Amino acid sequence: MATKPSEAPITSDEMQVAELNSEYLGVSHFQLMEAVGANISREIVARTSTKPNPKIHVISGPGKNGGDGFAVARHLASQGLKVRVTLVGRPNDVKDEAAKRQLNTIIQMNDSIQFESLSDSSQLRPVEADIILDAVLGYGVQGDLRQPLLGAVRIINRSRGYKIALDLPSGLDSETGEPHGEAVKADLTISLHKIKQGLVKGREYAGETSSLSIGIPPEAEIYTGPGDFKTLWKPRPANAHKGDYGRLLIIGGSENFTGAPAFSALAATKCGTDLVYVASPTKTSEIIASYSPDLITIKLPGEHLNLKDLPELEKWMTSADAIVLGPGTGLHEETIDVVKKLITQTGELNKPLVLDADGLKIFGRNRRRLNNPAVLTPHAGEFAQVLQRKISPEMQLRQEATTQLAKETGATVVLKGNVDIIADPTRLKLNKTGNPYMTVGGTGDVLTGIIGALLAQHIEPFRAGAAGAFLNGLAGDMLMKEKGPTVTPLALVDFIPQAIKYCIEGPPYLRV
Repeated sequence: MATKPSEAPITSDEMQVAELNSEYLGVSHFQLMEAVGANISREIVARTSTKPNPKIHVISGPGKNGGDGFAVARHLASQGLKVRVTLVGRPNDVKDEAAKRQLNTIIQMNDSIQFESLSDSSQLRPVEADIILDAVLGYGVQGDLRQPLLGAVRIINRSRGYKIALDLPSGLDSETGEPHGEAVKADLTISLHKIKQGLVKGREYAGETSSLSIGIPPEAEIYTGPGDFKTLWKPRPANAHKGDYGRLLIIGGSENFTGAPAFSALAATKCGTDLVYVASPTKTSEIIASYSPDLITIKLPGEHLNLKDLPELEKWMTSADAIVLGPGTGLHEETIDVVKKLITQTGELNKPLVLDADGLKIFGRNRRRLNNPAVLTPHAGEFAQVLQRKISPEMQLRQEATTQLAKETGATVVLKGNVDIIADPTRLKLNKTGNPYMTVGGTGDVLTGIIGALLAQHIEPFRAGAAGAFLNGLAGDMLMKEKGPTVTPLALVDFIPQAIKYCIEGPPYLRV
């Protein structure tokens, strides 16, 4: 259905998403670790085939990268090679369940693997071996290295032997290619799944580079999954304050449409945004406020958006972290003028923007490049209006059209359908969550609120669009499974927390 995943170097966030989405597809972290062990050991055997009785020393940290090292050691020993493993830390320091399983196995292999654990850096000594495998640290390192891991990096650099870094040279930043104080200088770096971005810039540490498949399904990158949301969700510190996690302003509503902005706002309140404001005409605001005391309404004079509203809206836009524009505004001539001006002003303020519903239709009349971070959320009819032409039902052509609109506008486009298409000028993902009962009016407004909430929390547009599409559809699937084949926007909103919990508490991910 989609083209193959990008072959470009991968970021640490993208790698984490791919691993989590693999679990969602049924490929566990332990299975990936096993693939690392089998494939890396095969590479090492090939490189030592001309040496009689080669000595191999695996130096592992207590994290997932260390678990990969344990798996490599076991596979090497099973092929008759002499292997020594040094764990930098104590066995109890290993918290990852898959890494624990690998460690417990090699500890029991005391006839074929010489194992030691050293928690004090003063105990570390330079080693001499034909192959030294660096499995101390992988991606995601933050801050300068500390002991005993710093000592391990120094010992590896002082040791004699051909040094192979597993995924990344320990201590090298996976994004910038800069060392976290110090980093291993490898002869060869074998990057797992794909070359990490930092290896392109950190060649002096990486040495020769190659990538190795570890069995991550292509679909883990092509389609959204719980990893797209889980990697965005950060635990809140005890000293967090109101407003630290975003202020979202929703501008919408008119005398005929009161539900749309309310559904967007209610959805946003379920997604961790601290403050959600809805700016609507006075009577509309009163109806919106009646939905929930959680909503803060801004009353605007008149029955629909008009030019007199601009000074008040500008004030609220300035203090907002993100803006949703369009749900239920209607298409009065005066409203059209106001929406056009507001689109321009969000660009001047560089405010993240979600354009939906009537806001999209108005934007389509004068389509242009947006200078601020933006997400467009059309259904097929709105998409045709924005493009000003019919769109093909054929999936590949729809993907191409979505990417074209993203390139023209500089925005992320979320084309809603039975399979959602999320595209920015350089990336594309598909989303398969959701069900036919979500075609009722208002579910798209819920999606708009979710994406707006993520933008208000400083999530970049493409990731907000991908995570939002998955979460919205997942909530709909959970609602249908529990309540039966009837979906309403308010019921959908109530299932958002359950969908969030599903994403952040897994893996394992039991299919909904």
